[in-house]
Amino acid sequence: MKIGIDKIGFYTPHLYVDMNKLAVSRNVEPEKFTIGIGQEKMAIPPLTQDAVSLAANAALKILDDDDKEKIDFVIFGTESGIDHSKSAAVYVHQLLGLKPQARAIELKQACYGATAGIQMAKGHIALHPGSKVLVLGSDIARYGLNTSGEATQGAGAVALLISADPKIMVLEEHNAYMTADIMDFWRPIYADKAFVDGKFSNEQYIAFFNNVWRQYKEKTGLELHDYEAICYHLPYTKMGKKALRTILDEGTESDQERLMDNYQISTTYNRMVGNIYTGSLYLSLLSLLEQKESLEAGSRIGLYSYGSGAVGEFFSGILQPNYRKHLQIDQHTKLFSERTEVTVPEYEAIFEETLPTNDRKVELEIDQDPATICFAGITDNKRQYINKSAK
Repeated sequence: MKIGIDKIGFYTPHLYVDMNKLAVSRNVEPEKFTIGIGQEKMAIPPLTQDAVSLAANAALKILDDDDKEKIDFVIFGTESGIDHSKSAAVYVHQLLGLKPQARAIELKQACYGATAGIQMAKGHIALHPGSKVLVLGSDIARYGLNTSGEATQGAGAVALLISADPKIMVLEEHNAYMTADIMDFWRPIYADKAFVDGKFSNEQYIAFFNNVWRQYKEKTGLELHDYEAICYHLPYTKMGKKALRTILDEGTESDQERLMDNYQISTTYNRMVGNIYTGSLYLSLLSLLEQKESLEAGSRIGLYSYGSGAVGEFFSGILQPNYRKHLQIDQHTKLFSERTEVTVPEYEAIFEETLPTNDRKVELEIDQDPATICFAGITDNKRQYINKSAK
């Protein structure tokens, strides 16, 4: 049975800060941000957007009535959860108007959560070929103002519809993965910002990649020349390039040129959004599919997922005939073109806005947020969401 990605959607907040201007304000050479880490713009979430609303907006435009009838499992990968008990997937299930005969759960393992969700979805579809699974990767990356990680912040969500006989990409049978208990990145329950050992995390990202790449070759017999492109989890866009360079000598000059060119294309959206944790790998894949018009059906795309702490996985997929007809290229182009740039002081003010922890009633101004689905406030300690398109 062929199982894979039937549809894919994306959403990011309507505000961003220019990385050149942020660098100047931090007394840093702009090239350190734009070239050194490879970021051009950083998405800024207003208080009216959280992991739930971002995910719901990402899924909203890709689902039709038939999808909603067949979805019986919603899997939400995130490390920006809004409740220690209730799954973020339950909120999205309601906001999208999905049928009640469905499971809804939240998964957590740093940036690996959405990949775990996809693998779980594949197993579910194998048992229930007529059903569909909605997998969500949604996060807000926060390290703090004037910190070493500030330039690798961001916000956004990717929604993937997993089904049998998918229209976009069939996921191949084999996977290679590994887990090790390391402290390269973590966020204790009491902290609203992450802690990171940057140098160590970079080293582990590459070490995990080399390990699962080697495993995958042994399992499948596939070599570098069998891949049209390899997409990476991108906490910042220079990171994936560092990993790719460690294996380029396994291919010909033609292989090296093709993979580096396609890698650069795959970073286009990530450069304009920043780090979205669980969704970053799939934003990279989406960028490649939508920005590389000559990418042919039948091409094999490698996918490397890494979640600090740490879990790494390598797997691959085959593009399906006419896959571009099922992408939301115009919608995503419009999403980027209609964003509003904020100044560095405005960004700092938005970043410092937080919800009170001792008030039972909070009302937020959602009229200033163009998103269809918004976080509207809190009543009796219950989060309130509004779908502006709901009748």
